[in-house]
Amino acid sequence: MTLETTPPWDDVQNYIDGDWQAPSSDEGQDVVDPATGEAISYVGFSSSDDVDSAVSAGQAAFEEWSNTPVEERIQPLFELKQLLEDHQDELAEVLVREHGKTLAEAKGELRRGIENVEVACGIPSMMQAGHLPNAAPDIDETAIRKPLGVFTAITPFNFPGMIPLWFLPYAVATGNAFILKPSEQDPVVAQRLFELIDEAGFPDGVVQLVHGGVDTVNGLLDHEGIQGASFVGSTPVAKTVYERAAANGKRVQAQGGAKNHVIVTESANLEFAAAKTVSSACACGGERCLANDVIVVEEGVYDEFTDLVLEEAAAQTVGYGLDDATDIGALITPEHESRVRDLIASGVEEGAELLLDGRDVEVDGYEDGNFLAPTVFGDVEPEMTIVREEIFGPVLGLMAVEDVDEAIDVMNRSEFGNAASLFTGDGADARKVRHEADVGNLGVNAGTAAPMAFFHFGGRKDSFFGDLHAQGEDMIHFYTDKTIYIERWPDS
Repeated sequence: MTLETTPPWDDVQNYIDGDWQAPSSDEGQDVVDPATGEAISYVGFSSSDDVDSAVSAGQAAFEEWSNTPVEERIQPLFELKQLLEDHQDELAEVLVREHGKTLAEAKGELRRGIENVEVACGIPSMMQAGHLPNAAPDIDETAIRKPLGVFTAITPFNFPGMIPLWFLPYAVATGNAFILKPSEQDPVVAQRLFELIDEAGFPDGVVQLVHGGVDTVNGLLDHEGIQGASFVGSTPVAKTVYERAAANGKRVQAQGGAKNHVIVTESANLEFAAAKTVSSACACGGERCLANDVIVVEEGVYDEFTDLVLEEAAAQTVGYGLDDATDIGALITPEHESRVRDLIASGVEEGAELLLDGRDVEVDGYEDGNFLAPTVFGDVEPEMTIVREEIFGPVLGLMAVEDVDEAIDVMNRSEFGNAASLFTGDGADARKVRHEADVGNLGVNAGTAAPMAFFHFGGRKDSFFGDLHAQGEDMIHFYTDKTIYIERWPDS
């Protein structure tokens, strides 16, 4: 098959019980190319009847799917992996057109998603739960993992190709049915993924797609036929999703926002650290929860490191994501661009030194796009808004500290605990940060602490609500429950 990559595209559709169908409510919105401001598709919002249909189809499919031998359940995943590989370039182009990031970033995102499909193909080993003979006289005990039913995931705009694959492969490989509700901002990639899923050969009802807004999300969270929900998005929404789903007796994992720190010590390779720091803060337009945008630098190298960061940031090219020369693409919506501009203004008002102002950037031929160039503040303080709040734009702030102890204190005072990075040449400093940093993902001499698919994606404090994280072994625990089988066969 060939995926259509040139908009405008037909209206986005739901995929329910193996059939493509238009959402049935009267609500919806245009899907807009962030670089051009042009409508490239339309997404209708699902009604409660659509949600009911998807859940009912999932429940019906679960009965047979959960009893399908595991080696058969993973065969469509092997097929899906190959289809994703074959169509990666086409998917990446669609992603750029509706999201705004660069083509290289889109391909990297999809590669990360494919990794999760690969890991989920190993479910036959990952689902093994343990056996102990002679646990007591004449008694053997065995733990058996069982799937639970229909699960849902509500995923964000910033990684529309990768984040659905944090959940979907593990849910179905363990024997559950799965419903995806992607972001209404860029839902075309999700539809393209499901065109490949349809070709991969999953039974009808095992994997489904419903589009919509807040009402659709609430309908899924409230539905008695949903066993558990996964969410990725901002902290206020993550907290609301967690509370609502948990109140309805569901398993829930909700990844929230972030305010990530980089610590740069005097022993670091400063040129390397500056390049990786700017990339972390500004790649994907800064629209990612792993963006490290508070840079805490030992005072002995603060001035030198600041100069290197400014040089690196000023060299970034802002433009259309499909242009080879582009380093930073468009932000998702005009409203989000306006929010980032307001946060930059707050930094100036609160006394931070604006060292590089990216607000006046112009991209020839794309005057209606949502563009911002890298913006760098110096002498930021922990109480400033731009240090406390997630910006989700290409903005970073630098502050000087006396030593690593002060840097760790600054970092740990944050309400968030998603990720951090340390640049150092000193093993003792690295060990200290490793033991004392209150974050879920920690990189040492790595600008972006993104775990591979066979490890879970961490998060603490206001960056995560729940117990079991996305990716890896945590997904097996989330999507299954253990039955302890106690067996006695006395000689008599």
